[in-house]
Amino acid sequence: MKDRVKIDRIEPLSHRWAKLDRYAISYRRRDGKTDHLVREVYDHGHGAAVLPYDAGRNTVLLVCQFRLPAYLNDTDGHLIEACAGLLDGNDAADCARREAEEELGYRLGTLRLMTSVFMSPGAITERLTLFLADYNSADRIAAGGGHAHEGEDIEVLELSFDEVRRMASDGRIIDAKTVMLIMFLERERGFPPL
Repeated sequence: MKDRVKIDRIEPLSHRWAKLDRYAISYRRRDGKTDHLVREVYDHGHGAAVLPYDAGRNTVLLVCQFRLPAYLNDTDGHLIEACAGLLDGNDAADCARREAEEELGYRLGTLRLMTSVFMSPGAITERLTLFLADYNSADRIAAGGGHAHEGEDIEVLELSFDEVRRMASDGRIIDAKTVMLIMFLERERGFPPL
């Protein structure tokens, strides 16, 4: 593929919280013709997400937080999500554990890797690594809620997995990583379709 793509120019548009660059590229198509394309690419780093599950009580831990892009697209902006964060140079599993402590207030043990996916590859470089983990009430070490100095105002939710499955099915949970993790947990636990 490297011989089919030539980066002709990169124009920085913003390098503040994240990087937004405009790329001019030459792309040789399968038929041999060359397209000259301009694309804007957003890069804020890679991330990890984890969905903790308590098999004894059939509950999961999720967060609810405000997301401006969702607000700008006809919702109230408050999304129910799996806990997640940017790698910040860490290994994906270490990131998932760190975020679980910060956002959920739980120390997680063994993580089970489900997949590593590009969430929106048409414009965003982020690759997100998804994990499932077991937890119980003894794993709670703090209140959670994130870091206020980072602009986080996170509500911790402990919900029955049956309710969470219904919420994903009826559109109350609309975050892609969370829906994917719910499906992975359904498959792993052998839950029948709703």
